[in-house]
Amino acid sequence: MKFEAVTIKDIAKALGLSTSTVSRALRDSHEISAETKQLVLECAEKLNYRPNPIALSLKEKRSRSIGVVVCEIANTFFSQVINGIESIAYDRGYNVIVSQSRESYEREVIDLQFLASRSVDGVIISLSTETTDLTHIKALHARGMPIVLFDRIHDDIDTHKVIVDNYRGAYDATEHFIKQGFKRIAALAGSEFLSITAERLAGYHDALKAHNISYSKEYVQHCFYGGMVFSEVEEAMNKLLTLKQKPDAVITTSDKLTTGCVKTLKRRGLDIPKDMALIGFSNSDIAELVDPPLTVIRQPAEEMGRAATELLLQLVESKRPVKDFEKRVLTPELLIRGSAIKS
Repeated sequence: MKFEAVTIKDIAKALGLSTSTVSRALRDSHEISAETKQLVLECAEKLNYRPNPIALSLKEKRSRSIGVVVCEIANTFFSQVINGIESIAYDRGYNVIVSQSRESYEREVIDLQFLASRSVDGVIISLSTETTDLTHIKALHARGMPIVLFDRIHDDIDTHKVIVDNYRGAYDATEHFIKQGFKRIAALAGSEFLSITAERLAGYHDALKAHNISYSKEYVQHCFYGGMVFSEVEEAMNKLLTLKQKPDAVITTSDKLTTGCVKTLKRRGLDIPKDMALIGFSNSDIAELVDPPLTVIRQPAEEMGRAATELLLQLVESKRPVKDFEKRVLTPELLIRGSAIKS
């Protein structure tokens, strides 16, 4: 049996009123008496009537919905960002439609096309690892679609952006290793095309330089899909572990790379931190439950989601074109645990 939503006609039929009277009563029109309005509202509540969002969007020229595109909902960082987005959106009367690109440029394009076809009022997006061509985003932006970029951003689009201080996070992690006495510090990073990769590796490089430790290109391994494909992480770690001068510590630049690194070290029977110390960008609560507990650079993910939503709704609800845009930079936190303490 096909579901059919309750309509104004159903209320009118139940009360023996015209549909126009019911419509005006629901709009709180001065033409309708208080008694009739009360009858209509009570009947609407009894029948579980809800206004048709499509009709409302046509009338208000607003759908009261926003779209979100992330690479993977199952990723702890992104799920926390979505929590932050929803906490603001629902309080402001907006619904949230979430899509995931799975690190695919093609899927990202399709996701944005779908959201635009559903007339969302704006989009919050973190770019996929495959996205080097921004034509699809620029086209929507040029047509007036409010867009906010977060985490993985690009400076070619003039709009609000929300990021974490990736440079500082990686710098502090590298410096912690150095102060613990580690000398051969490697980095397991995502795609070279991503803004977060460049920023985190810059922090890593500059911390080494500040402490007069030579930078070695062979100590930096890239995983294009950022840990979503475990075999890619395993191959990168094997390259590090078979070097003549094997690293004694490694920084991983994302949640998936962190867990993939731990999995590889465990499979090879290596001890953390004795055989290799580890610090990872990670928001997973599992980090403090493993043995040893993992030292992590924790990002303020929910705060990032809230900030991105507030900035998006500024664009959506502004009565004038917004020309001044903000790049909001949030501060990560280095949580030191057993995986990065020299034994």
